[in-house]
Amino acid sequence: MTEIIQFIAVLLAAFGLVSLGWLALGALLLPGGCSARMVIDAKGDGGGLEQAVRAALWLRRTGLWRGEVVIEDQGLTGDGRALARLLAGETGVSFSGDTGRS
Repeated sequence: MTEIIQFIAVLLAAFGLVSLGWLALGALLLPGGCSARMVIDAKGDGGGLEQAVRAALWLRRTGLWRGEVVIEDQGLTGDGRALARLLAGETGVSFSGDTGRS
């Protein structure tokens, strides 16, 4: 019985070491102070805008990408502009290109 427990302990320790190595390698390969911006062009009623913003935030949250998310108005309707403002307010995403059109 103790041999099984020892085997499981060794297996968990090996998995832990491989995981730490993977995290260290990922930290070395990921660019550090890169000032990247992801600009999402929003048109019409903003169809697909929420999905695009959530995908960009998921990349940032997982650490796969570091940078700023910007929603740019490329001819949004009133409903689309309201959605863009809502997304920018809730998530900290900036909304540019608001020209005050209605």
